[in-house]
Amino acid sequence: MYGEVAEDETMNTRTFAIVIAVLLVSSCLTAFCLRNLGIGSSTYTISATSYAVVDTGQNKCYNNNFEISPPQLGEAFYGQDAQFSGNQPRYTLSTDGLTVYDNVTGLTWTQSPDLDGDGDIDFNDKLTFPEFQTYADTLNAQNYGGYSDWRAPTIKELYSLIDFRGVEPGHGAPMPFIDTMYFAFGYGDTSVGERLIDAQYWSSTQYVGTTMNGDATVFGVNFADGRIKGYPRDTNPMLGGDMTEYVRFVRGNSDYGDNQFVANGDGTVTDNATGLMWAQADSGAGMNWESALAWVQTKNSESYLGHNDWRLPNAKELQSIVDYTRSPDTNNSAAIDPIFTCTQITNEGGQADYPFYWTGTTLSSSQGVYIAFGRALGYMNGAWLDVHGAGAQRSDPKSGDPADYPYGRGPQGDAVRIYNYVRLVRDAGATEAPVGGVSVPIDKFGLLAPYIGLASTILVATVATAVYVKRVKRRKEKQ
Repeated sequence: MYGEVAEDETMNTRTFAIVIAVLLVSSCLTAFCLRNLGIGSSTYTISATSYAVVDTGQNKCYNNNFEISPPQLGEAFYGQDAQFSGNQPRYTLSTDGLTVYDNVTGLTWTQSPDLDGDGDIDFNDKLTFPEFQTYADTLNAQNYGGYSDWRAPTIKELYSLIDFRGVEPGHGAPMPFIDTMYFAFGYGDTSVGERLIDAQYWSSTQYVGTTMNGDATVFGVNFADGRIKGYPRDTNPMLGGDMTEYVRFVRGNSDYGDNQFVANGDGTVTDNATGLMWAQADSGAGMNWESALAWVQTKNSESYLGHNDWRLPNAKELQSIVDYTRSPDTNNSAAIDPIFTCTQITNEGGQADYPFYWTGTTLSSSQGVYIAFGRALGYMNGAWLDVHGAGAQRSDPKSGDPADYPYGRGPQGDAVRIYNYVRLVRDAGATEAPVGGVSVPIDKFGLLAPYIGLASTILVATVATAVYVKRVKRRKEKQ
């Protein structure tokens, strides 16, 4: 009898040990899984359904001239585009190969600009602006890709596709500024006298002002050199004849690009469409790219406007707040909602104007990407003109002296300023904490997860122990 009791107690002890071990492992695994799923984390990326800003795709860091290892907190060049993940691009190609669905924006795109279907993307596939405006009707009549609600994309919709892993011709082996795993692409048709970079795509967004010598202008994205510019709507300035460009059409999420700004009353503005919070005022002074990155960290150390997780916006984030219904010549304002304030400057031509603003995005290693919220000036025919329109995205040298470029640079004499302004951005609702004067993300659940797992294990183990002790005591009493 006593041998049976001892054997039972041994079995119970073993069973109890196994149960405790299983509980310990399961609790730890639960905490680990929850942490990696991001449940309870305060550092997730807010992905708004109406206007989710797709990440630029940039995954390398740079100094003023070259690629570098990712800078650490407090080091020079910390806080640039590649150090923030954002909403990473995610596309799905249709089974018939005709369309591409953007899982981030909810937009569906035509896959190829090869309109004549000859398998070659060239000059013959380009359309005039009037043709572009009506071509969606042709696709809808065909029920192209199974859909009959195609439309011409706005500049914000079209820019959502840009991928800053691209390399512009002349700066290394050319690589398109669009994901060619999903989208067909062709450079300019050199056989008819075009340049390799003549891979501009029409948008439906017409400039509210004019460029050059009073030309009606339409904004487009150049997926060969990574820029937004206003292009002549009617006449090709290089080849003569009608101006033509490549085209791509879109459907779905008709609210994409519509901002929902709210002034918070504390010097910040939240865009409920994108989930981004902005500083209402700008930096008030221009600075080079390295200084712009450093200025952001200084503001974080000061908990500027009550927050210490500001960053230099990437190109797509900053372009998301451009108001293409406004310009200096039509509204006497910057191309931005008047809920924001913009420092007024005197431009190279002596006009009252508004600044270029830095982004954290790099173009061709030594160029910093900026958005022109005032006139995108160029020096042509002996005068400074608005050559690309307020709302253009171009690039500047990250460092140097603007006086070295008295007549700008490039085919249109783009003004070179180098000392550009800054507007801060952060993720609305995110939480950050200061460490040594700079900010790092705090994953609150990530920090607590091990303790939650341990606490639950201890609780269950305590209850199990109490039950076990009670059972052993009863057995001994029976003996």
